[in-house]
Amino acid sequence: MGHLYHVNIKTMISTELIILNLEEVRRRSIKLWTGIPEKFYSWQPDQNAMTIIEMVQHVFESEYIYHTIINNRGTKGDNFKSPWESKGYATVLDEINFAQPHRQSFLEMVQSLSEQDLNQIEIIRPELGQRRKLGDYLLRIAYHESVHAGQMLAYLRTLGVDRPKIWD
Repeated sequence: MGHLYHVNIKTMISTELIILNLEEVRRRSIKLWTGIPEKFYSWQPDQNAMTIIEMVQHVFESEYIYHTIINNRGTKGDNFKSPWESKGYATVLDEINFAQPHRQSFLEMVQSLSEQDLNQIEIIRPELGQRRKLGDYLLRIAYHESVHAGQMLAYLRTLGVDRPKIWD
């Protein structure tokens, strides 16, 4: 049994619930990713799709980009440079370790937000036609990761590889 079964949701504030969701999604993603045999990391269903390791790195880098967009209220900024730019690909564990300080910074930012911040700050991305309240935007970050977990499960099914049990 996981630690989440004793949470009293009625007494949690919005940022705590958002972090709970982000952490639960990430816990399941890591369970999924670490169950993939390394020999399949470079597999992709077609030449236009991400490989397995590219998708893992994409999830980590996307969270960093989302964090930057939140800090800038809708843009990456003129001088944006991703820590993943020209990094190359490694193992899933190496990717997890590389991303950890960025993840910690992101979660600390979420923890620092007030209810007012979640409901009043808007993330506006005109190039995508997006205008979202910050609370909504944060939930979409977890959804993005969840979509890629579903894709990864489909990759593994296609490969005939045993899929880790993420529904615990």
